[in-house]
Amino acid sequence: MASKAPSVEIEVDDRVVRVSNPDRVYFPASGATKLDLVEYYLAVGPGIVNALYERPCMLHRFPKGLAGDKVHQKRLPAGAPPWVETVRLYFPRWGRTADELCVTELGSVIWAVQMSTVEFHPWNSRRPDTEQPDEWRIDLDPGPLCDFDTVRRVAHVAHEVLDELGAVGYPKTSGSKGMHVYVRIAPDHGFQDVRRAALAFAREVERRAPEDVTTTWWKKDRDPHQLFVDYNQNTRDHTIAAAYSVRGLPDARVSTPIRWDEVDDVDPRDLTIFTVPDRFAEIGDLHADIDDHVFDIAPLLEWAERDEAAGVATPADPEED
Repeated sequence: MASKAPSVEIEVDDRVVRVSNPDRVYFPASGATKLDLVEYYLAVGPGIVNALYERPCMLHRFPKGLAGDKVHQKRLPAGAPPWVETVRLYFPRWGRTADELCVTELGSVIWAVQMSTVEFHPWNSRRPDTEQPDEWRIDLDPGPLCDFDTVRRVAHVAHEVLDELGAVGYPKTSGSKGMHVYVRIAPDHGFQDVRRAALAFAREVERRAPEDVTTTWWKKDRDPHQLFVDYNQNTRDHTIAAAYSVRGLPDARVSTPIRWDEVDDVDPRDLTIFTVPDRFAEIGDLHADIDDHVFDIAPLLEWAERDEAAGVATPADPEED
């Protein structure tokens, strides 16, 4: 009779999570295992919980590690213990609902990792009202021929505009080739208005850095050397990797909060599951106080109205297509 797969029990606060196949290699380039991934998320626990707290969360799962297939999972995987919380969402395009993971404690994160989750992609709204975003996301998305120095330059322009608006931006590496900036906003508007505000901001950044930035809607029409300020990440059910989320890349890179004074020197390749725990232990969660700095998007909506009055078209919300 074949023996059962090995497992270990992980204590997380007052929970116990059984992790099966802890020695399975998830990241072949480094040999990092499933247990290494668990230990990473334990090390940055307060940061990942803060990033995911009460947000619907899509999971990017790799049941066989990065060498196997990737699963994009909206619904909570089967077999969850009763203490793992969810939030029910309705998807009008398909006329269906889904109960998504809704993290309120670190145990839920570790259980999701046990279920082969590598990446956590939360909504920019929370469970009390999932239709009213409380997070404006600025996604600096470089084209295929756009270098990281361009990302750095555009990040500084975005910071300049945010300062003029009186908004506090919280930057992080994307964990891939770009950078994200998060701004806490009051949950007073729906997704359409937040997207309009994000587009107005993106166009202002484009005006100030026209050689580096594009807001061109169709990818095929963009200059591959330019950076796209992807305002569409504020559309309903569009998600990007959370702060402290590992990315499904061979070097086990992490989407890592940084300070503005680190923008010129940061190299995303240096921020991995092997290096970020020590950084977190030293400086803590750089996004910890984001809820203390809430921005009113009214000025951005005025910019949007100005642009629309001037005949600058707003591309249709893909959720309405």
